[in-house]
Amino acid sequence: MNAINESTIQHWACVAHLLQAPQNEAEYDQKVETLDSILDRIGDDEDHPLAVLADRLGDLIEAYDQMHRPMPEVSGIEALRYLMSEHGIAQSRLPEVGAQSVVSATLAGKRQLNWRQVRALSDRFGVSTDTFR
Repeated sequence: MNAINESTIQHWACVAHLLQAPQNEAEYDQKVETLDSILDRIGDDEDHPLAVLADRLGDLIEAYDQMHRPMPEVSGIEALRYLMSEHGIAQSRLPEVGAQSVVSATLAGKRQLNWRQVRALSDRFGVSTDTFR
């Protein structure tokens, strides 16, 4: 048996639980904490030896979220209202959409966001353009 296989066998008990899907909130929280710790260590180094483990943990966490915390379906306008609230932005401070009257009409459902507005909002809030569709 080569040294890599021997090392893997020797350390497997310490690593195996990291590769299993979380079954409850406690395991989920532990995986999130472990992923945060790994990401702090590897930073932006995609070639770091732990990058593959970080990817796997991210996949497990995302799968758990999708199963246990599905995102509700919301309209683009509802998403905009939420982002405005989260960022403390008044209707008068949203030049990406237009003047306050345009923002008001849009939020009331009387106007649709156009592509230019969607792209500008996406850039401002750092979200996908799909958020506003």
